[in-house]
Amino acid sequence: MDIRFDILITQMIGFLIVLWVLKRYAWGPILGMLEERRTRIAKQVSDSEKLRREAEELKTEYEKQLKTIEAQARQRIQQAVAEGQKVAEEIRASAHQEARAITEKAKSTLEMEYKKARVELRSEIVATALGAAERLLQKELDDQEQRRLVDRFVRELEGQETTQS
Repeated sequence: MDIRFDILITQMIGFLIVLWVLKRYAWGPILGMLEERRTRIAKQVSDSEKLRREAEELKTEYEKQLKTIEAQARQRIQQAVAEGQKVAEEIRASAHQEARAITEKAKSTLEMEYKKARVELRSEIVATALGAAERLLQKELDDQEQRRLVDRFVRELEGQETTQS
């Protein structure tokens, strides 16, 4: 293995020149681009982290608002149910009062009709009795004739009662 120093030194000088040219014209822009990319990536990571925190804060706020809205909705539903029950109770009470009033009116009407019927019945009985007495007084009757007239009078009364019923 024979090392030739002239080729070795020429290669070393060529390598150093290539290294210097790369460092001057290639490494600077490449490192600059890499640094710019690293900065941009770091900024994007920072921005995405910031957006994630903001999204979490918004989510938390929306959940709070949703709970508040749900609580208000439950409260309004309970108020509506309570009001509905109150209205239903008022309607029931009103219906009971009206029913009592109608019942009382019907009782008083029935009582008046009953009294009126009794008065009419009395006046018919009186008229019938007066008619029978008038017939008896117009004739002087024997005992058999009086019985026949009384029987006829009773039959007439029975006939009037069946027609009225």
